[in-house]
Amino acid sequence: MARARTAPAVEEPQEVRAQAKWLRITPRKARLVVEHIRGRTVPEARTVLAFTPRAAAREIEKVLASAVANAEANHGLIGDDLVVAAAYVDEGPTIKRWRARARGRVARIKKHTCHVTIRLVPSETSTPTRRPRRRQEAPTEERPKAEESKPQGAPTKKAEDSQPKRAPRKKKTEETKA
Repeated sequence: MARARTAPAVEEPQEVRAQAKWLRITPRKARLVVEHIRGRTVPEARTVLAFTPRAAAREIEKVLASAVANAEANHGLIGDDLVVAAAYVDEGPTIKRWRARARGRVARIKKHTCHVTIRLVPSETSTPTRRPRRRQEAPTEERPKAEESKPQGAPTKKAEDSQPKRAPRKKKTEETKA
């Protein structure tokens, strides 16, 4: 007798996707723009794309707007509460054209296309939108025990002040000058 398998009751976050296919942009150039918005909130991503001077930013901005519209219309989510979970650019087909050159020759022109995909998820308040900064560990230098045993009112001398950093310079004598 076979048992019916039941999936565990784990809620996956709703994921909204928008895709633009056959864009006439080189995938390499589009990837440079997509890297700027990955992991950011939708308002941040819109601001970044608005001030990015590359031509690919206009097309990616349209895909982002489409993904937000899909989230609002189909899933009832609020657009400003979403985070760009994934944004990637795949290669599309390359259109091959020919150009006439001198002496009856021909030059090949490759017109690259790409497919842009953006996935949005609702933001969690506990998840930061940016990478956390690295903590700078304080140097673990041991203090001399003599300083700790002194009373509070007594003047303290640092270990650096009592020892010179280098040996004092030797004075030149008349014999070494000649």
